[in-house]
Amino acid sequence: MDDILLLEAIENYLSGKMSAEERAYFENLRKTTPEIDQMVVEHGMFLQQMDTYAAHRNLKHHLHEAHIKLIETGEITENPSQTTKAKVIQLWRKYKRVATIAASVGGVIALVISVVVVAVSPAPNNRAVTELSRKVDNLQKKTDALNTEVRKSKIPESITQTNNGSSFLIDTRGFILTNAHVVQGLSNVVVVNSRGEEFKARIISVDGSKDLALLKIDDEDFQSPSSLPYNFKRTASDLAEEIYTLGYPRNTIVYNQGYMSALTGFNGDTLSYQLSVTANPGNSGGPVLNKNGEIIGVLSGRQEQAEGVVFAVRTKAIHRFIDQVKKADTSLEKIKLPTASSLKGKDRPQQIKQLQEYVYQVKAF
Repeated sequence: MDDILLLEAIENYLSGKMSAEERAYFENLRKTTPEIDQMVVEHGMFLQQMDTYAAHRNLKHHLHEAHIKLIETGEITENPSQTTKAKVIQLWRKYKRVATIAASVGGVIALVISVVVVAVSPAPNNRAVTELSRKVDNLQKKTDALNTEVRKSKIPESITQTNNGSSFLIDTRGFILTNAHVVQGLSNVVVVNSRGEEFKARIISVDGSKDLALLKIDDEDFQSPSSLPYNFKRTASDLAEEIYTLGYPRNTIVYNQGYMSALTGFNGDTLSYQLSVTANPGNSGGPVLNKNGEIIGVLSGRQEQAEGVVFAVRTKAIHRFIDQVKKADTSLEKIKLPTASSLKGKDRPQQIKQLQEYVYQVKAF
């Protein structure tokens, strides 16, 4: 579809100018084409920003009119020596706003065109989704060691390569969730908390079809928390819903913020979400949360040919995975996912302070 026609269609869709038949066709197109769905979400957010700007501009206009009336009635006076300076400042502010809006519009147009190009360009290979685990060689391990507190590592010095990812506690007794591709084919695991403390862990179960793996911390140095501050959301999330992630693309925990761009994953996968958020190798297995501190998924991969298009395994897949694990091993029947969140109503920095100690870096070898 021509990019101008596509933008016109999105405008008509968002403004409700489409007929019932056209709207049904376009909504089906959104479900089957994640790139178009992402464009709709981004364009809707852009229009909201433009409306906000218009409201601010109208408010300033009314304040200016009120100011003039007060001067005319003599209720306030201006300093004549500052008149010229004020005019210069007003002129600058006037053109500064114009330049800002022009730059914003130009940026959005460039973004939309780049997404359209991605949508119509052929994929260079069959691997369209990149897993977000990362490989760390011996040289990187030594470099990282210089940047962290010196403590005896629980990873043998003879190890030449480590697969890194992220994970988080799902049960206070040390059960941890991550992606299958982070640990698949490996037998030894060490997890590291936000304070740099290492704990030995073992792999309990791996499900490649869901890209989920369950680990268990088995280390005398580990102290079980009394509770977890988050819960797993059971209902579906909404398009454009704000989300955020925590993970370990490097040796310190990293926060990223984005939004829900599609309710299905790659090629319409109903067990995944598509997110618009920054993610890098090492983020695999990290939790995805909403503003209430509810976990809505596990970060798993990103689309190679589209910047910022990331996928997460939905919580309904997590519940199915844990149920399967319990049925396969009766000794794990007591695993209980947290059902209440103490993060709701708190601002984001407060949420992160409570969350970060339950998110772990995974080093598998």
